[in-house]
Amino acid sequence: LVTGGAGFIGSNFILFENRNEKSEIINLDKLTYAGNLSNLDSLLIKNNYKFVEGDICNSDLLDRVFVEFRPRALVHFAAESHVDRSIRSSDEFVLTNAVGTARLLQASLRYWEKLDSAFQPLFRFLHVSTDEVYGALGDDEPAFHENTRYDPRSPYSASKAASDHFV
Repeated sequence: LVTGGAGFIGSNFILFENRNEKSEIINLDKLTYAGNLSNLDSLLIKNNYKFVEGDICNSDLLDRVFVEFRPRALVHFAAESHVDRSIRSSDEFVLTNAVGTARLLQASLRYWEKLDSAFQPLFRFLHVSTDEVYGALGDDEPAFHENTRYDPRSPYSASKAASDHFV
């Protein structure tokens, strides 16, 4: 299950993963300004690719997708990531990036809890994000890695006073 699979990075991941035609790929995307289904036109004739239009904030939809498709992994790309847009209006960023991710985690947990105990250790939730969530690195600091703590410094996580400065 791939969220945000019609976006630039998500669609390229799906195209790459589709080379292994043994995997079934479910693409869940809201099709906002960043989504472009034509990136995946070559998959329309494939039996192992399915598209579901929907919002990751919709818990009922998430539960239905998990029940229907029974994924072995979730790769979460869905995010609002255009910082300039976040300065003008933070609501969509908070909803998708925070609430949507929380709802995906909750739906994944509900799904995982119902899995046979032999399959539970095999299920994966992979959250892919931009460097915006990790903060900033100094010139002499090592690169971020999967154990790096979140330290967001983008405008949509800043105070109202800071965002007012940019408007």
